[in-house]
Amino acid sequence: MQPKRLSATLSVATQIGVEDVATLAAQGFRSLINNRPDGEAAGQPDSVLIATMAARHGMTYRYLPVISGQVQDADVEAFAQALAVLPTPTLAFCRTGTRCTMLWALDAVRRQPVEDVLHTATVAGYDLGGLRPRLQQAASC
Repeated sequence: MQPKRLSATLSVATQIGVEDVATLAAQGFRSLINNRPDGEAAGQPDSVLIATMAARHGMTYRYLPVISGQVQDADVEAFAQALAVLPTPTLAFCRTGTRCTMLWALDAVRRQPVEDVLHTATVAGYDLGGLRPRLQQAASC
């Protein structure tokens, strides 16, 4: 698990384990957002276990599950609202980090040019080119 920075206050990562929470707290993360539904894959840590460990390390935890390939506008709004109120810096995670990056991008295009958002995602290792039409639509709203 290697956090990838998308903004001054948000990084994304692959699935974290309970044992990663202490390291993330030591790295300065103050909040965690879990965008992966419980039970998506065998061996995946339960969100309650990660939430418990986050609390133990003084971190705020938010469970905002999103089904892979099915990011809805309501998911984007919930993610944006969480980012607006959670202590920063925040780490969002899912299986690969792509869902988290998509959620961030669909919100970020309201304030940044689509090309800048796509570039930031690419630098972080996420190709969101296929999301361009939806990003352009979100930018115009």
